[in-house]
Amino acid sequence: MLWTIFLLLNGLLILVLLYSTRTRKKNEPPLDKGLIPWLGHALAFGKDAAKFLAKMKEKHGDIFTVRVAGHYVTVLLDANSFDAVLNDTVCLDFTRSRNQLLKRIFSLQLPSMKPAAERKWMETHFQGLHLFKLSSSMNTHLQNLLLSDQKGCSPSEWRQDGLFSLCYSLLFRAGYLTLFERKDNTSTVYKEFRQFDSLLTKLARCSLKRGEGKIANLSRERLWELLSPDWESRESESNSWQQSYRHFLQEEGVDAEMQKRALLLQLWTTQCNAGPAAFWLLGFLLTHPEAMDAVKSEISRLTLQDTSLQHPHINPLEAHSTPVLDSVLSETLRLTAAVMISREVVQDKILRMASGQDYHLRRGDKVCLFPFLSPQMDPQIHQEPQIFKYDRFLNDDMTVKDKFYKDGKRLKYHTMPWGAGRNMCVGREFAVTAIKQFVFLLLTHLDLEMCDPEAKLPPVNPSRYSFGMLQPDGDLQVRYRLKRTQHEM
Repeated sequence: MLWTIFLLLNGLLILVLLYSTRTRKKNEPPLDKGLIPWLGHALAFGKDAAKFLAKMKEKHGDIFTVRVAGHYVTVLLDANSFDAVLNDTVCLDFTRSRNQLLKRIFSLQLPSMKPAAERKWMETHFQGLHLFKLSSSMNTHLQNLLLSDQKGCSPSEWRQDGLFSLCYSLLFRAGYLTLFERKDNTSTVYKEFRQFDSLLTKLARCSLKRGEGKIANLSRERLWELLSPDWESRESESNSWQQSYRHFLQEEGVDAEMQKRALLLQLWTTQCNAGPAAFWLLGFLLTHPEAMDAVKSEISRLTLQDTSLQHPHINPLEAHSTPVLDSVLSETLRLTAAVMISREVVQDKILRMASGQDYHLRRGDKVCLFPFLSPQMDPQIHQEPQIFKYDRFLNDDMTVKDKFYKDGKRLKYHTMPWGAGRNMCVGREFAVTAIKQFVFLLLTHLDLEMCDPEAKLPPVNPSRYSFGMLQPDGDLQVRYRLKRTQHEM
């Protein structure tokens, strides 16, 4: 028995040593394995991906391969070369990595569901007439919640809260009411969701501390039950978004238990980004008075031109362009959207860079794009990229600025908050509309100001890099009260 264990341990040691001796071959990207066998750069990558990858970029350039917990990951940071990854569906695949994450985070397995069918269903329900209905419902719920939360407060009475808490709570609850149409447990779901989301990055990285695993599992199970509707007693909602999604899962052969778990995936996917995005947008406005003045001036013109405010469920944003607010949102997303696009190399691939240089990618490795570093924070594309400039995406004639260059060549991708290619976020229009509606409503209905006029935005939580919108490490304390009239801008 001891001899068998000894042989097994020696075999494992030999495998580790063989794997650790990987060397860079001809035409492969620069290889950086780190100092720790097998683990490599996993700790630095997980702690602060942006800081780590910026360091690697400075050391190796726009393409390099790093070892991360036994995997070799090639990181591409040349935005002009992204299409070589995004358009390859033969040598590169995203489904296996996605399925692994779904199982790890949501305890969800959907082997029978075809990704193309899922995307087609999503496109049907987040475009056209369906999108209009969802956006109108979202606007109604936002107004009702905003006014309901202020019920009993006189116009002169100030209330205090953290801006992140305020934004996340209102947008989440409105989104939940819009898509899941449940009024009986909204606050409970929100509270449980925030608990689950606070541990989500650790679930993804298998880095939960002692005791956190039990909390995450209980929270996940609680959300499965809270999201499970009693369809028999809810016949009136047969045409709801949630009911339609359930029917789609049934048609794809997903069993009842996985249908229930899939609802949590959809809740997170649809509600995890809008609240943080609105927080950063309003935070930038509050800490940049010239930007706030420009947005308020634009909104004032809308409310003066439009009589729809006499009809509380009609949104003037639908009838008028808002170039300043659009630019502020684009700049906010440039600074705080940190999605990572990952593919698995299923066949050896020759990756041709925009420069003409060819690199060989090995089967079994992963390749990642991190648009937050490039193009979004690239100083050759965006001057002073660390600084918030509300008019960065505006031309002098107040039209959208969408032409950006690097090395004299116009970029196809100058900012990528929603991903790109075949896997671009399907619900981006719904999310953008919801964020703009929310900001419009707050600025037209509330007096909003920082408790400390000299306060600064909190730093980002570095563990959220690669998981969509960044979240703050802390909050910004604000105070607010109802306006006497909606024309007090």
